Order: sequence, then structure tokens, then C-alpha cells
Amino acid sequence: MEKIFLVLLLLVSGCATTADFEMLKADMNQLKKDSYDARKESSELKADLAELKAGAVKEEAFNAIRESEASLRSEVSGISKDLQTITGRFDENKYFIDKSLKDKSSEVELLRLQITALETQVKESQGGKRAETDSKTKGKQDIKKEKKTEPEEAKTPEAKPEIKDPAKIYEAAYSTFKEKKFKEAREKFEAFLKEFPKDSLAGNAQFWIGESYYAEEDYAGAIVEYDALLKNYPNSEKAIGALLKQGYAFIEMGDKKAAKGILEQLREKYPKSKEAELAKRKLEDMNKKGK
Repeated sequence: MEKIFLVLLLLVSGCATTADFEMLKADMNQLKKDSYDARKESSELKADLAELKAGAVKEEAFNAIRESEASLRSEVSGISKDLQTITGRFDENKYFIDKSLKDKSSEVELLRLQITALETQVKESQGGKRAETDSKTKGKQDIKKEKKTEPEEAKTPEAKPEIKDPAKIYEAAYSTFKEKKFKEAREKFEAFLKEFPKDSLAGNAQFWIGESYYAEEDYAGAIVEYDALLKNYPNSEKAIGALLKQGYAFIEMGDKKAAKGILEQLREKYPKSKEAELAKRKLEDMNKKGK
């Protein structure tokens, strides 16, 4: 650079030679070449730097992706473990629920067999009483026929059949029940059911038949009649009451296992009823006495 500066001074001063000019020209060309090479090298360096930067960014992105993937794998593994745990609990709960249902089904079937046996006993007992009554009635009729010697009076014209009101017949039977004439009331309710088996009051009549036996402390007869209500009139408003009193009747007979099965069934089937609350209290009382 000093040499070039000197040559320029000589030119300015007018003392420069042709050789000096050529040398200066060569130096200028060399300087241009060096400048070009420097610029090229600078461009290459910039490109290399850009590549390095891009590579660093890509590596960082790749590392971030790998970290995210590892995190996701960890979460999936955790979810899988939780799912296995929940599945295990579900299977365990399903087993116990199925077992409980089977046990309850067996209990209900056993209760049904007990009630059927009671029903057979009651029918046999009632059949014996009816046979005795029929025998006595037949004897009286035969005596009347022997005594009767006078000719029959002329038959009177047949009266028109009376239209019977089910509500009045039911009310008459219920009034008899309230007077504590349980046997007579029962007979009236049975006659009502025989004549009006599909009347809206039929379920009520069946309930009071059961109640008449319960009042007489014939708990086996009461259980059978309550069961008849549950079978024949399951939608009756008295169905819940019949189930409750059936449980009470089993308690009175000393069969606490059957009573618990019926009272628990009532609570499950009619959880919001007042009878369910009474059943709950009775069960609690039985558990306290059991302890």
C-alpha cells in the first residue's frame, strides 16, 4: 500500500515513469483479485455460518421432538397402567355384583319355596275345615228334607236380577273388618274377589284378607295371602304394604333370614317409599338384637 501511495505521489508530481505505472497497474489488479477472493471467502463463511445455524436449529427442533415423544410415551404408559388398574377394579366389582345377584336370586327362590310350602299347608288346613263345615251343612239339609211334608207353595214370579255395586260390597266388607270381625270380613272380601276379580279394588280386598289373618296371628295364612296380592295384583297400591307385612309376618314366625330378604327387597325396589323407611328401621332393630 505504501508503494502504491508513493507511485501516486510521483504521478501527481509528474516524475513517474512507465515502469512505475505498470507496476502500479499490476498492484491494482492484485488488489482487486485479493478483494474478490476476500469477498468470496466472506460469502462462503456466511453460507457456512447459515448452514451451521440451520443445523443447530434443526438439532434443537429434533431434540425438542424427541423430548416431546419421550413425554408422550411416559403419559401413554401412565394411562395404560391406570386403564389396567380400572379394568381390574371393574372386573372385581362385576364379580362381586354378579355373586351378590346370584345370592339374592337364590334367597328369593328359597323364599318363594317357603311361601309355596306355607300356601300348601294353609290350603290343606282350610280344606279340612271346609269339608267339616260342608258335612255339617249337608246333615242339616237332610234333616230339613225329612221334616218337610207340606206341599211347596206356588212359585212366585222371578224378581229381576239386582245390579250389584262393587264399591258398596267392598265398603261393607271393610266396615266389618274395622269392627274386628275378621273372619266375617275375610269371607266378604273373598266373595268380592270371586265376583269382581278385575275390579280396581280387588288388590285392596286381597290385602285385607291377608290383614285379617295377621290380626288373628295366623302369620302363615297372612304370608300366603300377601303373596297372592303380589302375584295377582303387582301394580296395586297395597303391594308395597303387603311386602312389608309379609316381612313382619316372617319375623313373628321366627324366620329372621326370610324376613331380612323380603325387607331388603322392599328397600331396593321402593327406596323412596315410607314402607322402605319402616323396613330400614326394622332391619336396624333386628341387627341390634342380633348383636
